[in-house]
Amino acid sequence: MGAVSCRQGQHTRVAASHKQDGHIWGPWAQGWKTLWSGMGTIRSDLEELWKLQGHHCLFRESLRPASLLVEKPLPEWPVPQFINLFLPEFPVRPIREQQQLKILGLVAKGSFGTVLKVVDCTQKAVFAVKVVPKVKVLQRDTVRQCKEEVSIQRQINHPFVHSLRDSWQGKWHLFIMCSYCSTDLYSLWSAVGCFPEASIRLFAAELVLVLCYLHDLGIMHRDVKMENILLDERGHLKLTDFGLSRYLPQGARAYTICGTLQYMAPEVLSGGPYNHAADWWSLGVLLFSLATGKFPVAAETDHVAMLASVTHSDYEIPASLNQGLSLLLHELLGQNPLYRLRYLHHFQVHPFFRGVAFDPELLQKHPVNFVMETQATLPSSAETMPFDDFDCDLESFLFYPIPA
Repeated sequence: MGAVSCRQGQHTRVAASHKQDGHIWGPWAQGWKTLWSGMGTIRSDLEELWKLQGHHCLFRESLRPASLLVEKPLPEWPVPQFINLFLPEFPVRPIREQQQLKILGLVAKGSFGTVLKVVDCTQKAVFAVKVVPKVKVLQRDTVRQCKEEVSIQRQINHPFVHSLRDSWQGKWHLFIMCSYCSTDLYSLWSAVGCFPEASIRLFAAELVLVLCYLHDLGIMHRDVKMENILLDERGHLKLTDFGLSRYLPQGARAYTICGTLQYMAPEVLSGGPYNHAADWWSLGVLLFSLATGKFPVAAETDHVAMLASVTHSDYEIPASLNQGLSLLLHELLGQNPLYRLRYLHHFQVHPFFRGVAFDPELLQKHPVNFVMETQATLPSSAETMPFDDFDCDLESFLFYPIPA
């Protein structure tokens, strides 16, 4: 999730072989007809659902900053199968038990849905809520993907991972609430270009710890990129957006072409087989970009063209880079995944990390001054997007004024 960083940035993100809204999505299992018949939903039920949703749009109120976020009771739902479809990862929250969320601003809006900056009036804490229309999940055949995203995040507990606070379902939408971070690594990189070597070393160490932790759990992230790395108030990173992640036991292989083109390993671009080593390639691309201010290979329009570029391009590492960093980039960006660095002890003894303690508490002991100074010059993501221009597509919400 982007800042929660859900925004896609300037890169093409793919999740299978069917293209829609600038993404490549998985094939519809057998189309809408098979989906409905499999659920036992007759055509008249579906038509009634669309009729009710369209009728509700007539009563939509404009979204205002001083509003509480509440949905209509689920018992009125005409198609109860839609509740079970998203259980247990997205439980039902009765009105009386729902947290009262005051909307503070818009963080991001994309084909995935909308991310709102909210304050929990009971906890007096700020969060980010990703709101995904259920109809889009069904159109793209990504029910399993959405549920696995939440399932994976519930299992993870790591200081360098963006924490999941809650998830639930309403009448028309899925909600994923996470801690709020105002800046992502891509925004910082866009503002400054090349990073100091000390900051690259720190971020590399933190990401190495995260990826080793995930891989030990059998989890592949599959979309490691700057947009999916948030920065906390002290400048340390939080890996986010597990929408393309999946469980992959050691020794198993994956074949789905997914991720963001400029970060995808050659074995992923070719359609597999691939394994956890693909995440280390993505880390190499990210570190190369931080060190040089540009990507090792220019973006292409599709995975076929990108594979050709990655396979035949001879990217040059500037001679001005630290020798240890140059070696690290070569060892992460190897065409053969078998020869890439992948285990924690490989990094602990690497020349680039000489003197680095691979311990989260020690790495977080001091704020990242470079990040703190740069963050101070960047506007908040929620402030850069005028709230009055918010294109509200959350028709089923009711908004109540805050009691005095």
